[in-house]
Amino acid sequence: MSQPLLLSIDQGTTSTRAMLFEKNGATFAVSQQEFTQHYPQSGWVEHDAEEIWQSVVKVCQNVLKTAADHQRDVAAIGITNQRETTLIWDRKTGKPIHKAIVWQDRRTADYCKTLKEAGHETDVTSKTGLLLDPYFSGTKVNWLLENVEGARARAEKGELAFGTMDSFLIWRLTNGAVHATDTTNACRTLLFNIHDNAWDATLLSMLDVPDSLLPEVHDCAADFGQTDASTIGVSLPICGVAGDQHAASIGQVCFEEGMVKSTYGTGCFVMLNTGDTAIPSKNKMLTTIAYRLNGKTTYAIEGSIFVAGAAVQWLRDGLGLIQSAGETEAMANELHDNQGVYLVPAFTGMGAPYWDPDARGALYGLTRDTGPKELARAALESVCFQTMDLFDAMKNDGAVLDTVRVDGGMVNNNWLSQNLADILDTPVQRPRQTETTALGAAYLAGLQCGIYQSLDDLASNWQQDKAFTPAMPAETRTTATTGWADAVARTRTSKG
Repeated sequence: MSQPLLLSIDQGTTSTRAMLFEKNGATFAVSQQEFTQHYPQSGWVEHDAEEIWQSVVKVCQNVLKTAADHQRDVAAIGITNQRETTLIWDRKTGKPIHKAIVWQDRRTADYCKTLKEAGHETDVTSKTGLLLDPYFSGTKVNWLLENVEGARARAEKGELAFGTMDSFLIWRLTNGAVHATDTTNACRTLLFNIHDNAWDATLLSMLDVPDSLLPEVHDCAADFGQTDASTIGVSLPICGVAGDQHAASIGQVCFEEGMVKSTYGTGCFVMLNTGDTAIPSKNKMLTTIAYRLNGKTTYAIEGSIFVAGAAVQWLRDGLGLIQSAGETEAMANELHDNQGVYLVPAFTGMGAPYWDPDARGALYGLTRDTGPKELARAALESVCFQTMDLFDAMKNDGAVLDTVRVDGGMVNNNWLSQNLADILDTPVQRPRQTETTALGAAYLAGLQCGIYQSLDDLASNWQQDKAFTPAMPAETRTTATTGWADAVARTRTSKG
């Protein structure tokens, strides 16, 4: 008899993916669908939640059909999602009152500035581990309540529900029976006290968010309800939920204090396990919940880069210089160096360690000879340089970073992975299974439904595909990183 499969719903920023995993972490089936990005104003980013819901239904049905065709059972569902993307919907109809406001969106920058000037950031950081930045969900909730006609009055009557994408999908999958989230998504809202593991009344009051909107908060591996068969065709238990970066850390089995992973998708996110201690950063990194299992909280320090794979997507969709992301590896390889060309991809501001919502993207060092290859290499290098900035901040906080486990679609690019090791001057490990975000959600579901008995079961699944060892001469590295620092300084000085 075959072991039952685990279904992971990976609801990302640019696409939705459903994956079926074997117990050993191998992929059995995958289905993916991109969806529309909406940019109603400069710095604003929105998603149509109904389009996302339809993509979830379709990809789930696709992989479930594959399982049925092979007479394989599915044990449970795990959900992982783009964090901080914010939705409010009608409790009776399940219909959103507005498009989802995406984590990249900067529309609440002025509101954040007002809150900072009023002296709130110290309290926010001490309770949430976060900074007052438009990145996080809380100010987005406030914006929806203030700007959608009738929303605040309806919220105060208890007619509306707030959630990040995981909560919305749980609501839809259970046909409105469950309004819940997990600690990793809750801790990114500016509304959740990571030390008390509870919604915080003072923070709710500061952001003027009624508690009637809020979902119930569970461990990452927990009972999140049963899917209604009318949604994806079968009734299955939802047994695991984690925000994408936390799920990737679990998929990379970073369960020991000091282990670090870096995920390269639309953005880039570095997460360092700090065990049962929530360590405050002195260098504008975030203190966050890595995961909570069996009521026990494990913390992490995290650095967030808003644009990683999105820079390559811009080359493809914005400039038309490439037809697929895979082309960039050969283009970068054909150049001896970067020709002094730097891309600072601050398309929606800059994340850690700068937290500059007003910065905008810039290209430096262009000459008449600059062409698609130079721009492709600059886009890939920008990801490595931004990761270096995060590592430097973590080291200044006292972290010892001996090696880094990388994942996400971008790290299949060998040039990028090698350049990352060179720029960081740190060994980089790439696992055989690079879809660790989806895998982490599957692992959580498997823990809850009994397929796995312990974290040790998961750790034994991890296998290395390739290691990348630093090989760049120190002088070359210094020249490259000095040029990057200059480009960042000029970008931040010239913002208008």
